[in-house]
Amino acid sequence: MSQPHLRTVVVLAAGEGKRMKSSLPKVLHPLLGRTLLGHVLAAAGPLGADRTVVVVGHGADQVREHLSEVAPGATPVLQERQLGTGHAVRIALDAVPDASGTVVVINGDVPLLRPETVQALVEAHEEAAAAATVLAAEVPDPTGLGRIVRDVQGQLEQIVEERDATPQQRALREINAGIYAFDAARLREALGKLSTDNDQGEEYLTDVFALLRDAGEPVAVHCAADHVETLGCNDRVELAALRGLLRDRVNESWMRTGVSILDPHTTWIDVTVTVERDAVIDQNTQLQGATTVGEGALVGPDTTLVDTVVGAGASIVRSHALGAEVGPQASVGPYAYLRPESRLGRKAKVGTFVETKKASIGDGSKVPHLSYVGDATIGEHSNIGAATVFVNYDGVRKHHTTIGSHARTGADNMFVAPVRVGDGAYTAAGSVITGDVPPGAMAVARGQQRNVEGWVLRKRAGTDAAEAARRAGEGASDTGGAASEGD
Repeated sequence: MSQPHLRTVVVLAAGEGKRMKSSLPKVLHPLLGRTLLGHVLAAAGPLGADRTVVVVGHGADQVREHLSEVAPGATPVLQERQLGTGHAVRIALDAVPDASGTVVVINGDVPLLRPETVQALVEAHEEAAAAATVLAAEVPDPTGLGRIVRDVQGQLEQIVEERDATPQQRALREINAGIYAFDAARLREALGKLSTDNDQGEEYLTDVFALLRDAGEPVAVHCAADHVETLGCNDRVELAALRGLLRDRVNESWMRTGVSILDPHTTWIDVTVTVERDAVIDQNTQLQGATTVGEGALVGPDTTLVDTVVGAGASIVRSHALGAEVGPQASVGPYAYLRPESRLGRKAKVGTFVETKKASIGDGSKVPHLSYVGDATIGEHSNIGAATVFVNYDGVRKHHTTIGSHARTGADNMFVAPVRVGDGAYTAAGSVITGDVPPGAMAVARGQQRNVEGWVLRKRAGTDAAEAARRAGEGASDTGGAASEGD
């Protein structure tokens, strides 16, 4: 049985990214559920590397903190002065002196890189027993990118940065993608021979290829099937372009699994989201974080879901949900806001202009419109009247309200927590409920109506209201007089 290959991944994430014009390190800028760095780490993950080293520099503390969240097993190594990619790889290997086998080096700003492409590069490198292999791509416009220069036999001669290239070399469209595989021992030896004799005065990792070739070591080129995977990011314009390309890739992938996306150009789905077949995603919809959408569910239009679970056959229209659970066949919206820990049971309803927070709404129960439900439990098949407020905060602490099953609460109710309404109970419209309501009882908590006759004519004389009241009074008198005469 052959022994597994020893592999080390080195991610170069020390650059400042000046053109981003941001206090946030370039590699931490997000797109569709991950940072630039997070996408690169995900692409390298399936290699099953023995160790991953991330070279940090500008914003090192921020990058370290991010790594602790997304890749706690990775080793951050500080490059205090950015003296080039060769220098960065050298200090990375110094941090793992026992590294052997294959060393994979990836720039930290290539978020569209696919795991399959990294795997193919490494396998080609190891099968050829090459000292070094570079990932290349044919691009329509190579401006700003390093070029792959081949000899007359078509073998790699050198990799040249654009600023150091001749006019003939700049005309080449085969570019260096900034992703490499090296034999660890031969890489260490070559790194010790790098010079800074170039336009930038830096140690170029790409010069390793020329050094190895001159020493008679085998070097190789592996071409990516799709150049789009190799696109990097230097400013926010390029970041937006990458975000659009990734959106298209993600949407196409979901549609091919049986998901209907009615307007792919206005639908943004994070790479961390799961969508089951026959779900329908309508226009202007964003699915973010750990959101999952069940089979046959309808989401959108104009909807944002963050870390939200949507059950099979549920419907969410023109709404926003964060950290919520929407049960199977439940309905939400339009214009609803589900805040964290909102839980809707099967066929439950949260309707128009309803906000929920830390609320459990049982199977078949409804909060149809114009209400706030916070810190509450609602049983099964209950109905909450319009314009209801669950008064959960006393200025110091939050308190809980419980509504039983098959209860009916009136419109314009206030439930002043802590309070319980029993199973099958009713509450009258306009009530402020401050005490528990027993099962099956009707709670009426409002002042008795009192009409002060003639108040408008006395207190608002000369107004339109007074004139209207006068005419109405005369009409009533005429009707009453006629009736009396007929008796």
